[in-house]
Amino acid sequence: MAFPRKILEERFLRFVEEDVGHGDVTTLHTIPHGTLVEAEIVAKEEGVIAGVEEALVLAEAFGLQAKPLVKDGSRVKPKTRALHIEGDAITLLAIERTMLNLLSRMSGIATHTSRLVEKVRRAGYETAVAATRKTALGMAYFDKKAVTVGGGEPHRYGLDDMILIKDNHFAIVGNISEVVGKTRKRASFSKKIEVEVSRVSDVLAVAETGVDIIMLDNFTLKQVEAAIDLLKKKKRIRKKILVEASGGITEQNILKYAAAGVDIVSVGEITQSARALDMSLEVTKVRKRPSR
Repeated sequence: MAFPRKILEERFLRFVEEDVGHGDVTTLHTIPHGTLVEAEIVAKEEGVIAGVEEALVLAEAFGLQAKPLVKDGSRVKPKTRALHIEGDAITLLAIERTMLNLLSRMSGIATHTSRLVEKVRRAGYETAVAATRKTALGMAYFDKKAVTVGGGEPHRYGLDDMILIKDNHFAIVGNISEVVGKTRKRASFSKKIEVEVSRVSDVLAVAETGVDIIMLDNFTLKQVEAAIDLLKKKKRIRKKILVEASGGITEQNILKYAAAGVDIVSVGEITQSARALDMSLEVTKVRKRPSR
């Protein structure tokens, strides 16, 4: 998924507008109009860079020239230069924090995701590491994009992506099999159907309805193993269905869930709790100092 450039530009305009308010009073009182500078975005610690493409759109939307020095997905060391930017100093300083917030957050998420994916792969498992919809308000696209840059799966970008029938749907309308049956008849062929299961005893009943994915919600490790054992006894069904474990999965226990045999582990912490990668903008050259 990728936003059209125009939509990204409009989103960035709102971000900058929120930060600038009625004007950057510090810059307006210290920097002469017409001052031109060159600057670089520098990663101050090791990590996986994400958000370069978006940062280029942001810079260019405000009339600045920007050149990437690394690609999204690059693993960088401290002091790595990620972006070179040239243009009006007042404009650059006005968007500086927005650009750094975007790059730091996306790179932090990509770094955390990459660490989990590598941990799973090194242990010999092909289990997909997926995000959840637990993202910062207004940042879902950027958070999920960062997950994919880090080698993870975005899961749903929004409620229109796929059909995911959860416990509250069942609480309102009742019988699981009946709900799934009606949904399959009404849904477009283009939409996958996933069903959240909260008890081991419901796993086979849901699997036999022909859904695409079963989500084992907040299952203990023993419950996950019991659910997988039940599905293995139905080889024909197990081949056709994906099993996702969700809830309580962390960097500390992710391998145990992968070892249990699930196809997907969804981890809220990669978008909720990832630490932003430390980055800074450094002015490297003043190209033009207008006379006061």
